[in-house]
Amino acid sequence: MIQLNHIYKWVKTEGRRIFLLNDLSLNIEKGEFLSVMGPSGSGKSTLLNVIAMLDGFDEGEYFFEEEAIHDLKPKRRTAIFNENIGFIFQAYHLLDDLTVYENIETPLLYKKVKSSERKALVADMLDRFNIVGKKDLFPHQLSGGQQQLVGIARALIIKPKLILADEPTGNLNSNQSDDIMQLFKELNKEGVTIIQATHSESNAAYGTRTIKLLDGSISKK
Repeated sequence: MIQLNHIYKWVKTEGRRIFLLNDLSLNIEKGEFLSVMGPSGSGKSTLLNVIAMLDGFDEGEYFFEEEAIHDLKPKRRTAIFNENIGFIFQAYHLLDDLTVYENIETPLLYKKVKSSERKALVADMLDRFNIVGKKDLFPHQLSGGQQQLVGIARALIIKPKLILADEPTGNLNSNQSDDIMQLFKELNKEGVTIIQATHSESNAAYGTRTIKLLDGSISKK
């Protein structure tokens, strides 16, 4: 499903290159549940953003379902993201001026889903995550854990082929965390490919494979 060949991404500081990803090659099969671990600053979030096509890279090749992402125009990359990928951000990335309902609905608008179907899908998500009573609130009126649940609901509503989750349970209590990881496990059994970046050994254990990043490269240790 995903093939990354010799990916380099860097920033320049005082004329020096600081590598965020350093000669990273990775193949991810359809239906995998990959856990990405590593210390803060190792490149986990950067890797997820590159796979999501939200960040570019400086050298290398990226194929998504055999399509050469590195050769595509931004409009086509955005279309692939909107059609295929649900992204759960560590910092929520909810739209401040939209209600919970509207935030969850937004990906369906990009996919041009009909109004009646949108209503049914959003209602299902509100019910699934037990946030029906929060639907008319704005993000600033929610706790961190509630914002995280809204972000997860928004990512899942398009029934994505690929879920990218950046510390998906970082702001949830232990019961909520277990519920979310069990949900991921069920989705993975149904064929959804999942890539999670996590510090949690117990969350990583839900994956079918774990890789460790260090200084932007996959650690061989």
